[in-house]
Amino acid sequence: MSTPSATTTSQLAVSISVHLAGVVKHYKAGGIRVKAVDGIDLEIPAGSSVAIIGPSGCGKSTLLGLIGGLDVPDSGAVALGNREISRLPERQRARIRREQIGFMFQSDDLLPFLTAAENVALQLALRGQQDAQDRSHRLLAELGLGDHADKLPDQLSGGQRQRVGIARALIHDPGLILADEPTGELDGAASETVLDLLLTAHRQVGATLIVVTHNPAIAARARRQVRIVDGQLFESEGIHA
Repeated sequence: MSTPSATTTSQLAVSISVHLAGVVKHYKAGGIRVKAVDGIDLEIPAGSSVAIIGPSGCGKSTLLGLIGGLDVPDSGAVALGNREISRLPERQRARIRREQIGFMFQSDDLLPFLTAAENVALQLALRGQQDAQDRSHRLLAELGLGDHADKLPDQLSGGQRQRVGIARALIHDPGLILADEPTGELDGAASETVLDLLLTAHRQVGATLIVVTHNPAIAARARRQVRIVDGQLFESEGIHA
């Protein structure tokens, strides 16, 4: 499938390696203690692509949140590059998320009162970058949304909103892209298109990519697969496309 380039407006990212050592995250649900992440060790080299696969409720989104610094483990260590983020206060973790990580979620989570271009540019605009709108429009054009940049989210299709989500995740040249069920609400054709764009961006930008999914066909597109079962990880064979 032919896809537009997603990265000619961006500089090559400084990719980030991921290191987890003995990471534990438990929580209570309905009086039951859930071992969402239960002593996980994981090494992800900089610039690689990894799929974390498992059924709903198995802990994969919890694990992704720990990697991205959205939460901290009960015990163990999470490091991005040579920096252990699990020991940092929220303010410092928020800065790392804002400057070094691109997030994509199953729900596109776009601000409904901003246009597609404004949603993408917001992160750069908050940092005071004067070229935020220009970069946003160029990146959306590369993703095939040049004619839709000034539309509000409710004027876009599901696939178009996910493309806006990709642009928003890439606009600040992140070294790490974290995608949580990025095609979960799309049909087969739209899922393939969005995944192709995400993988193309990963390869061309150079960022490390981690995708969480319950879909084996989606997971098989990553170079490496790991399966989470009862809060623990098991290696699987990936099929690179």
